[in-house]
Amino acid sequence: MFVLTIPQPLVPDDDGTCDAALASALAAFSAGTADATEVVAALSGARLLVPVVALLTSSEVGEHGLRQEKESEMALPKLVGKDGREAVLAFTGTESLRLWRPDARPIQAGTPQVCQAAAAEGAAAVVVDVAGPVPFVIEGGVLAAFAAVHSGTLDRLGPDSGVTVARMAQASEPAPAPRRRRFGWPLRGRD
Repeated sequence: MFVLTIPQPLVPDDDGTCDAALASALAAFSAGTADATEVVAALSGARLLVPVVALLTSSEVGEHGLRQEKESEMALPKLVGKDGREAVLAFTGTESLRLWRPDARPIQAGTPQVCQAAAAEGAAAVVVDVAGPVPFVIEGGVLAAFAAVHSGTLDRLGPDSGVTVARMAQASEPAPAPRRRRFGWPLRGRD
C-alpha cells in the first residue's frame, strides 16, 4: 500500500489552479514549441496535487434491504501499465484532477516529494495529468533526480542513474573576457 504522510498545506491559500509557469510550459510542450526540459524545469518548483480516494472495505445490508457502506479506507491509487510497471498519479490542479476522477480528494505535494514517494514505492514513473489537458510522464533519471533532491541524497546518484550533477564553485578571480574572433568570410550585401 502506498503511504504518503499528509503534511501541512504547501500553499495555505491554494485555489487549486495550475501554476502559470507550468501551464505555459505544458502548453508549449503540447504545441511542439518546447521540449521536456522546459516542463521539468517548471515542475521543479511547482505544487502538485496527489489524489486520494475512498475504498470500501466492508459493507452491510441496511434496514431497507439495501447494501450500504460500513467501513472505508483512504487510498492513493496507482496506474499499472501493460508491462506491469506502476506509476503514481499527480495533477497540476483541481480541474485536471476532476477530469480523471471527480470524487478524488487532493493532497498538496512538491514534485520532488511526489517523486521520492513514488521511488520509495518502487513505481517506475509519476504521470502528471493523466486525463489531460497535457499528460506528462516523469521517469528514469529525472524521477531519480527529483527523488534524490527531496531525500537529500543527490550526491549519491551513481553514473548509471542517467543524472549528471554539476557543482558550482565561486571563482577566486574573475574569468577573462572572451576574445572576439574575426572570420575571413566575406559579408554579402555589403560593399
